[in-house]
Amino acid sequence: MAKQYHLNISEGDVAPYVLLPGDPGRVAKVASLWDESRKVAENREYVTYTGVYKGVPISCVSTGIGCPGVSIAMEELARCGATTFIRIGTAGTFQDWVHNGDIAIFDSAVRLDGCSISYAPVEFPAVASHDVVEACMRATETLGLTSVVGTTRSADTFYARHARPGSSFNDYWQSNWKDHFEDLRRMNVVAAEMEASTIFVLARVWGLRAGGISVIMDNVCRVSGESGQFDPESQIDHAEEYVENLNKAGCEAVKAIYEMDQAKKK
Repeated sequence: MAKQYHLNISEGDVAPYVLLPGDPGRVAKVASLWDESRKVAENREYVTYTGVYKGVPISCVSTGIGCPGVSIAMEELARCGATTFIRIGTAGTFQDWVHNGDIAIFDSAVRLDGCSISYAPVEFPAVASHDVVEACMRATETLGLTSVVGTTRSADTFYARHARPGSSFNDYWQSNWKDHFEDLRRMNVVAAEMEASTIFVLARVWGLRAGGISVIMDNVCRVSGESGQFDPESQIDHAEEYVENLNKAGCEAVKAIYEMDQAKKK
C-alpha cells in the first residue's frame, strides 16, 4: 500500500487504538506516557506516534482544529488498520455546574458542523460507541478525575456567536448569541468543541468505534466584565495540569477498552 497522502503513513504504521488530539505539539507529550514509542510521520498538522502503553498497542495522531482535518485523518487511519478512535481535546462548557479541569465524556454530539453532512444527512445521529464511553468512564475513575457524561456541541467556528464588539455586521450576533447559548444550556449540552460530531458519524457509518473526552478550560457563556467579550484566556488556570490529566485519561481509556476487547475473546 502506498503511503497515505496527508498523514504519510502505511498499513502497519498505526495501532488499532488511536488517540486524536488537535494540537501537533501534544502528540509527543502523550507518547511520553507510554512504555515505548516511535515517531512514525509528520506532515502538515498531522503528527503520528505509535507505541505501547502498559502492554497495549496504541497510536496518537494530531488532527489540527475542526472537523475537515479530523475527517481526513480518520479516512487515512481507517485505511491503515485503525478501528477505535478516541478524541482527546479541550472544550468549553455551557453549564455553570461543570468546572474548569473537569473531564467531559461525550456520548453524543449536536451536529452544527458542515463536514459530517457530507457523510450522512443531519438527521443521522452523532453518537459515541457505548464501550468507548464505558472505557472513558473507567479511565477517569481509575485516575480519580472528576468527569461528566453528556452531549457536546460541535461547530465549525471558535469565535462566531460569542459576545464581541465590532462593526454593524456583528450587531445581529451581538444581540442573539445569548439566546443561542441559552438554548444549548437548557438542553443540557455540557460542552462546546469542534470535532466530535464528525468523529462519531464517520465511525458509526463505517462500522468502527469512536468516543471522545475533553478537559473543560472555560465557560463559553461568561464574558469579560470590562470589554464585554468572550475571553477564554481570562478563565484558564492550571492549563498544563488539566491537559496532562486529559492525556493520561486518554491512555487509560485505550487500556480499558483493550482489556474489554480481550475479555470478550475468552
